[in-house]
Amino acid sequence: MDLQDLDNAVIGCRRCPRLVAWREAAATQSRARPEEYWAKPVPGFGPADARIAVIGLAPAAHGSNRTGRMFTGDRSGDFLFEALHAVGLASQPQAVSRDDGMRLIDTRMAAPVRCAPPENKPTPEERDNCRPWLATELELLRPTLRAVVVLGAFGWQALLPVLSAAGWTVPKPRPVFGHGVEVVLPAADGGPPLTLLGCYHVSPHNTFTGRLTQEMVRDVFRRARAVADDQE
Repeated sequence: MDLQDLDNAVIGCRRCPRLVAWREAAATQSRARPEEYWAKPVPGFGPADARIAVIGLAPAAHGSNRTGRMFTGDRSGDFLFEALHAVGLASQPQAVSRDDGMRLIDTRMAAPVRCAPPENKPTPEERDNCRPWLATELELLRPTLRAVVVLGAFGWQALLPVLSAAGWTVPKPRPVFGHGVEVVLPAADGGPPLTLLGCYHVSPHNTFTGRLTQEMVRDVFRRARAVADDQE
């Protein structure tokens, strides 16, 4: 399996009945945009040889669930892509659709949960059902992956057991999430280590209140890029 095979498999997933019903119902709700919704699981986005991964939470009902691409088409994505572009990891500062020409540079986006959940709150069972997709994605990225930026505590908590299964050694007790937290995980096979970097989620709740600023996000991604460069 390569990443394209994985993406195709993700798109066809119907493992969680509640999420299937929610993502499809969102596509029929009254809305200002006269367009057809993606309304399927959202695959990862970015090159197969990425050195940096960005892990979020789950697609937004009228963001990625609408456009079919990670962090594309909502305010969280607007904030994130602006930061990525500013530090040289995205080809343009705005992402509005799957065919807008956006390219990620050295970076791939993924999520622990691939379907839009009600109230942005997947259940533990839904998170665990989705875990194999993320585990496989990280295994495929492993030859080049050197740093992971995790957006928010949910993504952090969901990611740690996946990393352990994918071949990195997670310390006990498990590291606690925080903005700017940096943890180096040795590879179980003696290969290059992986650096985890915590970042508050780019949700409007954080960005509109000033809890998270553009410069704070850019600093985290500058650090991720420096880590990846140091591993070359």
